[in-house]
Amino acid sequence: MARAVRSGTRVDTVLLVACCAMALLTTVLPLNLREAIASGLRRTVVAPLVTLQQQAERGRSAFLSREATTSRLDSVSLRNMQLSRLEGENERLRALLGLGRQLEWGFVSAEALRGGAIGEDHTLTLTVGSRAGVAAKTPVVAPEGLVGMVRTVDPSTSLAILWTHPDFAASAMSADRSAYGIVYPHLSESGRAEGVPPERYLLELRGVAFRSALKSGTEIVTSGLGGVYPAGIPIGTVLGELQTSEGWARTYLVRPAVRPPDVSNVIVLLPKKLEDQSIEKIWRSAASADSAARRIAAAGDSIARRAAEDSTRAANTAAARRAADSTARVASDSARRPPARGDSARSPVRPDTPPAGARP
Repeated sequence: MARAVRSGTRVDTVLLVACCAMALLTTVLPLNLREAIASGLRRTVVAPLVTLQQQAERGRSAFLSREATTSRLDSVSLRNMQLSRLEGENERLRALLGLGRQLEWGFVSAEALRGGAIGEDHTLTLTVGSRAGVAAKTPVVAPEGLVGMVRTVDPSTSLAILWTHPDFAASAMSADRSAYGIVYPHLSESGRAEGVPPERYLLELRGVAFRSALKSGTEIVTSGLGGVYPAGIPIGTVLGELQTSEGWARTYLVRPAVRPPDVSNVIVLLPKKLEDQSIEKIWRSAASADSAARRIAAAGDSIARRAAEDSTRAANTAAARRAADSTARVASDSARRPPARGDSARSPVRPDTPPAGARP
């Protein structure tokens, strides 16, 4: 082992001495000879080293550019996520402002904060309290419909329960007033409508008279009975009938109009507003406005379609007229043109026609 180390050291020393000698020799050589030797070394010995250096520089620049591109993509993705969230919040705030304009008076808007003393998933902490006129057992609504009810009130804050709370109940009816019942949160998976996939946030409409059969898609609103919720606030739509053991009443599974995860800003109806009978017309007017807008759009499409058909028909008529005019013009030009000599020579002479220059 010691011999191998000694031999390696000697080889290194010899190479060092040889390199120094060559360096000293090149300093005394003529300029043209030194340039020739340097050029030969660059083409033979130094060329692979230069290639390795170029590849290393390219790899380093590619790695740095990849990191920069990745950081830019991450920032763009983060901005897109923030933009979509801000767009959703903007739409909800606009809808909330529209609902406030329709209510006109007797309400106060609030920010809904998650969590509370009763349960994390079933309560909201509102940023308004008794100083703003909020009282217990007043409805909490959103542009889509019913959210819940205020349970406890403090001077600057209040606690509201969502419709997912086990203690929630609301007197309800179908939008056409053909069926009445009471809405409860759907807490168990035992009763399930046929053909309806299981979901977490659902409601049950219980106590509907057996003679009142509701179809899927029927809108359910508050009935105004009980003195807590005014009539006409949307609750949800019927998904299907639940199979229960009760033979005198029907129970329906209802998809809620408001999903708790989407609640961020709400409107609390003040006690004086609960006596106003115009609340029922607010959500109905919104629905009728949507249907009217759809009818106007359909009418505009039909008018545009008729206008396009009329313009096509007019263009076809004008083209036919131009073709007929061109055909008539060609025929009149050919009739006015004088006959050719060959044609006059070949044309037969009528016996009753005198020759040219003869007297009658």
